[in-house]
Amino acid sequence: MIRAARPGDLARIRDIEVAAGELYRDFGMDAIADDPPPSDEDLTVFQHNGRAWVATDSDDIPIAYILVETVDGWAHIEQVSVHPSHSRKGLGRALIDHAELWADGCGLGGMTLTTFREVPWNAPYYERLGFVPVPEPAWSEGLRRIVSQEGLHGLNAWPRVVMMKPGKRQHRIASNKITARPRR
Repeated sequence: MIRAARPGDLARIRDIEVAAGELYRDFGMDAIADDPPPSDEDLTVFQHNGRAWVATDSDDIPIAYILVETVDGWAHIEQVSVHPSHSRKGLGRALIDHAELWADGCGLGGMTLTTFREVPWNAPYYERLGFVPVPEPAWSEGLRRIVSQEGLHGLNAWPRVVMMKPGKRQHRIASNKITARPRR
């Protein structure tokens, strides 16, 4: 089941992130595995603003989660993680689909994300879900800020890519920026 994250889920979300991060060690990305999970304060902002969802097991315990921001009229996936003991069951896809419906309901242009280009469950996975790379000249100012912050955090030590998936509503890339088509 997918539901909105609750305050009591935040510790479990942090546990999921730590467990999922361990998988990066297989790619020589120990710094990513060692990176601490989001703070309770950061998670509380997402949860309080209705931009955090969890997939739960039959006992209503979170086993995967997604955090979404709104960036330049698009829903930006800040993080999506599945506990490794529950991977390959479609939970990530279900969470992304849920967030996509939310974005469409909010009238957003679609979804964006930044990710590692060569990690199989990153860019190649998102491409299978319909995301496409966004060339740097088409990045919005908000995406540029995100990429810059990620660089300061050391994420650019490995090849990264900005990706987008248009929403159900009409959209276009105009003026070399990702923009949502105005509603009528």
